[in-house]
Amino acid sequence: MQSDPFQLRQRQTIIFFALLAGLTYGAMVITNYSVVQGFTAIPRAFIWATANFVPDAAAWNRLPRILDKLLETVLMSVASATVASALGLVVALLGATTTRPHPWFSLPTRALASVFRNIDVSAWALILLFSFGQSTYTGFFALFFVTFGFIVRVMVETIDEVGTASVEALRATGASYLAIISQSVIPACLPQLISWVLFMIETNIRSATLVGILTGTGIGFSFDLYYKSMNYSSASLVVLVIVVAVLLIEALSNFIRRAVL
Repeated sequence: MQSDPFQLRQRQTIIFFALLAGLTYGAMVITNYSVVQGFTAIPRAFIWATANFVPDAAAWNRLPRILDKLLETVLMSVASATVASALGLVVALLGATTTRPHPWFSLPTRALASVFRNIDVSAWALILLFSFGQSTYTGFFALFFVTFGFIVRVMVETIDEVGTASVEALRATGASYLAIISQSVIPACLPQLISWVLFMIETNIRSATLVGILTGTGIGFSFDLYYKSMNYSSASLVVLVIVVAVLLIEALSNFIRRAVL
């Protein structure tokens, strides 16, 4: 007698949530986490943050210096995203099924993209610290590697989704490989590429704050410096500046997407 598919799905759901609850309880026991203490600490944390994370007059006097660091972070994020996207598009063209010069190019390209993409940006920053120390180069290359891996992956998929009719038509006319790429593939993929580049710029600006803490550069270093010196009013101003910058860049990015797509 076959079991009812609905009952089978219901049992699977119950087992899943039971396992999830068991893992959660086990983690709480191992880490000595108290749910009651965790929730009761929220009001105290909010009161402390309200009293300490408020910019004062001295913090506002540091605003020009903070904005300089923010500009450094934004420029590093934009540069890493655009350069990585340009190189990533070239590599994606070599690895995509539609445009690859030889089938052997596909596997190394996808493997390279997977390695660069799956290593977190903070891990890249720590790895690169051994080579470049605490410098802007470390932050740039950490953001560059992650962006490169991501762009290669998404552009390979985008190129393969493009219809092959125009590509085959150009090949039938005897067009060269470069002519096929420039006249057919890139025009068809350009809107998606621009959208992904804008997305990576937004992501890199958020990630650059953490990278700056690790590498001693940009707006992240300013926050780390003020926070560790217990200058909470200046640290709060850094946070406010980051939030406003991220919101403005996201609004600009959405405007550009609507204009392009």
